[in-house]
Amino acid sequence: MKTALTIAGSDSGGGAGIQADLKTFSAHHVFGMSVITAVTAQNTVEVRSIQTMSKEIIRDQISAVFDDIEVHAVKIGMLGSAENIEMVAQTLHTYKPQHIILDPVMISKSGDHLLEMDAVEALKKHLIPMATIVTPNLPEAETLSGITIQSKQDLYEACQIIEQLGAKAILLKGGHSAGDPNDLFYDGANYTWLRGGRILTKNTHGTGCTLSSAIAANMANGLGIEDAIYHAKEYITKAIRESFAIGKGHGPVNHFYRFQEVHQL
Repeated sequence: MKTALTIAGSDSGGGAGIQADLKTFSAHHVFGMSVITAVTAQNTVEVRSIQTMSKEIIRDQISAVFDDIEVHAVKIGMLGSAENIEMVAQTLHTYKPQHIILDPVMISKSGDHLLEMDAVEALKKHLIPMATIVTPNLPEAETLSGITIQSKQDLYEACQIIEQLGAKAILLKGGHSAGDPNDLFYDGANYTWLRGGRILTKNTHGTGCTLSSAIAANMANGLGIEDAIYHAKEYITKAIRESFAIGKGHGPVNHFYRFQEVHQL
């Protein structure tokens, strides 16, 4: 049994964050473990409030897992504050996991800020250099790179800037683009486009969390980075297509569509 650890915030609505990560791990036959960095009072419409965990309890959760269980991949999502970013980086540096998938969560689907603005520099300084791959969406890539992304050339430049921060690879997600949601993968030498088709649904809550967790699960299962990304893209596309109309806002994706398909057979 392969394992994966998610370090992220809890979503009380169940569609994103820790909950989405653990569902994704399970869907990929990976044993999921969690470090909760924040508790959000959240649903499909809004984030009502956030309680960030102390850096000490975050450190202790990470060490409790690593001291007992072999971790094959780590996914990092919402961290909230600069001091928590520094603590996560410091603790992971001690344990040196082979694969770190960093989803630089900054703003929720409802538009609420999930990362303090002064924490962006800490993210760039402490965690991006440790990442096997960073998976920003367009607004996050603009924040990390410091440039406005309006053209295909801007996408290439943003990837280069983020790679120069120390990341081994970047997957720049195109879901926020005006056209088809094409993602751009950059490994420091070559660019690869992962083409996608726009699915007409508002039920996209947790897509970024789910994609990064699927990459982590695939790498835990032994796939190389390009294959891990390709299969994760395929998984999230189908999960969006089979998404649920739950709640009054952006409903969740369907993490377990594969099992429904088997059941229907």
